[in-house]
Amino acid sequence: MRSLLIAGNWKMNGSLAANRGLLEAVLEGAGEATAGASISLAVCMPAPYLAQGQALLAGTAVVLGAQDVSRHASGAYTGEQSAAMLAEFACRYVIVGHSERRVLHAETSDDVAGKAQAALGAGIAPIICVGESAQERESGATEAVIAAQLAPVLALLGEDGLAQSVIAYEPVWAIGTGKTATPEMAQQVHAFIRAQIAAQCAQAAQKVQILYGGSMKPDNAAHLLAMADIDGGLIGGASLKATDFLAIAQAAR
Repeated sequence: MRSLLIAGNWKMNGSLAANRGLLEAVLEGAGEATAGASISLAVCMPAPYLAQGQALLAGTAVVLGAQDVSRHASGAYTGEQSAAMLAEFACRYVIVGHSERRVLHAETSDDVAGKAQAALGAGIAPIICVGESAQERESGATEAVIAAQLAPVLALLGEDGLAQSVIAYEPVWAIGTGKTATPEMAQQVHAFIRAQIAAQCAQAAQKVQILYGGSMKPDNAAHLLAMADIDGGLIGGASLKATDFLAIAQAAR
């Protein structure tokens, strides 16, 4: 049975009260939504709420994730969080290289690879985001862009690191725009990503989970997740509604 991961990216949303209500609703329905299937659920919360997430999710089937990590272990990096710090809050996953970080904070693919390596060093699985803009897709550069984004990751992490990582394909043109890649379009890119990893290590390519991160919703999740190389979703807006998040998990069955 294929193992799937449905991970919520809350972005910069939430409050103590709203978080509690959302997580309690997710926990109430998680068992039914994933019953009989190999589906893992994760929520990646803003850093100030990680302690709350740790407390509410302890001993449950839903695991905690963070939204970013420093590539540095410690030092004069005001505002950053090290992987060791995230590990103290029982984070199992951390998102690195999200398109918003690449665009708004000028993160390079080398930065992303360094962050992924730091996360792995603390026992946290990085969710490594890659994806192309609308202009890059229209010019036929999708595969070239993604290959360039993956290259530093493939060079730095090695076989073991790749096998323990998660890749998320997030077509930038489909995030918050109402547009979504067709299942066939998404599958083509996912297969390309797996082939890039297989060229370095066939075993790691079989183990790594490749998520789709381009506006997956309850009404398109089943068709996307039916594709051979789509191993789950990195869910944005739909993860802020427990009914939608759980409906996506149920569609994965």
